[in-house]
Amino acid sequence: MAKSHAKSRGSLRGQRALAVRVRTAKGRRSSSTRWLARQLNDPYVKQARQEGYRSRSAFKLLELNQRVRFLLPGARVVDLGSVPGGWSQVAAIMTNSTGDQDGKARGSVYAFDIAAMEDVEGVAFTRLDLHSADAIDVAEKFVGGKADVVLSDMAAASSGHAKTDHLRIVALCEVAFEVACALLCEGGTFVCKVLAGGAEGNLQRELKQRFAKVRTMKPPASRSDSSEKYLVATGFRSDRG
Repeated sequence: MAKSHAKSRGSLRGQRALAVRVRTAKGRRSSSTRWLARQLNDPYVKQARQEGYRSRSAFKLLELNQRVRFLLPGARVVDLGSVPGGWSQVAAIMTNSTGDQDGKARGSVYAFDIAAMEDVEGVAFTRLDLHSADAIDVAEKFVGGKADVVLSDMAAASSGHAKTDHLRIVALCEVAFEVACALLCEGGTFVCKVLAGGAEGNLQRELKQRFAKVRTMKPPASRSDSSEKYLVATGFRSDRG
């Protein structure tokens, strides 16, 4: 199980390890070489391995939660597009769905993805295509009640065309938003990843109709050269009002 985030944040500060140089191998594209070099030299990737997280994105959720405390012991959390499981791991720890934290309420985490995911302690997982006609019905039955938090770190495979990628991820966010509206309890929280590009403005307006507050955040673990940002919507209103 991963260690506490407080320790990881401190160990990342001031880290000045020597950069690893990667040579272009025969048959490997230069873009792949650049990606590999970035991974090998990314302190969050190294820290994720050390602390047992399945992805560096775990730190993004930890940092978002540090600013807006929505993952609490006893909370019921839904993780959409959960593979490889980094966000599910964080949710399980913070909500105490594993029951490891004595004296604290025990939460529950439900994860969904179109691909298979290796078991995560304290997480109930099922495969689900969120674009299927019965996706919401399946999700509601699996969760078996309302959720306090719905998370989405989903992203479509990169096409190499910024505008296309932007529209694809906004479309995923809209699907996640529909699921969130069906599953969230009154006052609940929705977190989703978007790419800056303009079309996310319509989504933000929709969120503001259903949530008391909508924040746009870029956590420190999000790479500076990435256009990704996160929408954190709190205070869900089941009635549009």
